[in-house]
Amino acid sequence: MVPLREALEKAGYDVLNIGYSSTCCGIAELGERVRSQVAAERGSHTRIHFVGHSLGAIIARSILSDSSAVPGAGRLVMLAPPNQGSKSADFFAPVAGWLLEPMAELRTDSTSTVRRMPSAKGIEIGVIAARDDGKVSMEDTHLPNETAHVVVDGYHTFIMRRADVHQLTIHFLREGKFVMPFPATVDR
Repeated sequence: MVPLREALEKAGYDVLNIGYSSTCCGIAELGERVRSQVAAERGSHTRIHFVGHSLGAIIARSILSDSSAVPGAGRLVMLAPPNQGSKSADFFAPVAGWLLEPMAELRTDSTSTVRRMPSAKGIEIGVIAARDDGKVSMEDTHLPNETAHVVVDGYHTFIMRRADVHQLTIHFLREGKFVMPFPATVDR
């Protein structure tokens, strides 16, 4: 996420790049840890935007599903999010779920955490999906209440390094929509 953080800082944003362990605990606990860190370090900022990649996007969605969790919550940009689960999680959860605790929560099964999690209410959500993701299908990145959805070339793991993704993210945080000076497909 370092190149994206640098692009956001260059665009004038103060960025708190929060790391988390994908082995220790479930989505709700990870969300609470991130929410606590945001609260502790927000300073005088009155509006807080979120940008997350994959599981990080789901953690942000979890936090923002409670409208009172982050006073002044702004927009959310989700990069390659498994909003409807991931077939990779379906495959790996039975054998590696003990090591990567949130993996079972990211399954495509209708009872999984990610499928039952409410969406953020009153938050503009922009989703950027990778055309050749390899881990999350394009269809599984969608949310019923997303504000905008765009597909860019690229793969799941390094989508956040792309210059077009940086520009799309910045524009969505500023305007609440994607503007396409890049070759991509806009779904909404």
